[in-house]
Amino acid sequence: MVLIDTEFDDASGSAPRLLVAPWLNAALGDAEWDTLAASAAEPNPFFERPFLRASLDAFDPQGEVKLALLRIDDKLAGLLPLHYPRTYYGRPIPHVASWLHDNAFCGVPLIARGFETIFWSMLLRWVDQNPGLAAFLHLPSIPESCAPDAALGVLTQEDSRANGVVEREVRALLASNLSPDDYFEQSLSTKKRKELRRQARRLAEQGEVTVDRAETPEAIGVFADTFLALEAASWKGRAGSSLANDPACARFFRESLIGAAQGGRVEGLSLRLDGEAIAMLVTFFAPRGAFSFKTTFDERFARFSPGVLLQKENLALLQREGIDWCDSCAAPDHPMIDHFWREQRSVVSRNIAIGGALRRALGGRLIAFESARHAMPKTTES
Repeated sequence: MVLIDTEFDDASGSAPRLLVAPWLNAALGDAEWDTLAASAAEPNPFFERPFLRASLDAFDPQGEVKLALLRIDDKLAGLLPLHYPRTYYGRPIPHVASWLHDNAFCGVPLIARGFETIFWSMLLRWVDQNPGLAAFLHLPSIPESCAPDAALGVLTQEDSRANGVVEREVRALLASNLSPDDYFEQSLSTKKRKELRRQARRLAEQGEVTVDRAETPEAIGVFADTFLALEAASWKGRAGSSLANDPACARFFRESLIGAAQGGRVEGLSLRLDGEAIAMLVTFFAPRGAFSFKTTFDERFARFSPGVLLQKENLALLQREGIDWCDSCAAPDHPMIDHFWREQRSVVSRNIAIGGALRRALGGRLIAFESARHAMPKTTES
């Protein structure tokens, strides 16, 4: 375990401490982790206890991932998982990075409100002192201009430390004061609404159509098993990319959902035909936000667009208490959700210069090159 003391003081005069240790050895209690998540400056369910612990158990059983924990007066004020990849997008460039896996869609640290600058200052100092072979710090999937991102920008500018956006994606967001019915009417064209209503009527001719919301741990457990089976029966299963194709992924999925349900922070939404699920959607709640996580549908009913019909039911999020917006976590220009949800959210990946003068100079050049390449307009062939 690594401990750093600094000259920073909070209002009570306590010196902040950053402790960095392999997650298997990190001194971290469940209650303080949950308290930090509830007070975070920017919500991120993918670093909350149910999701991150299930992820680490499944994908890092050897404990190579470290947890950076900021403590002030022995209270947890910040958390970020870290690792030291040897390659960078396929290139042999060692670096240090926040840890995300393929099924985690937000990388902003959990930081208690008001402690964003202290957290980044402590983290950057630790990385400066413990760079290993790393050329820079890579921070993927940060909501652009959120409080932690803004604080990082000010700090790196004051420190003359290179900070470059190396990737940006704009994904669909649901955020509106409209009622679900009004949002549906205004977000889709008359032609599309008419077609969906026709498909809903045709589906109802096949049997009884119902909508189910699973939120308790018991109901979520059943939901998770059904979801895994339905996804495995789809093209993803045939391609070998469904969650059920990998036992570790299946275990992580089930455990993360059940853990979140124990705190009332997940919903499993299902569209059912005669009691059988034909479209399913998982949403994590991290007030005042929400995050769509996974969706699947029964391909036998594709002609009825069950996934889109389920998204119509999902507009109930607009009236859910304590939730102001929902991140789709979808790829940019998604063919379905981008035509349904009209708001947008920009998510960026940043590279930050670290270490001493020579390493910072080298990292700064790499960052400037990649940032410039990212900013270049895309050309199309005629």
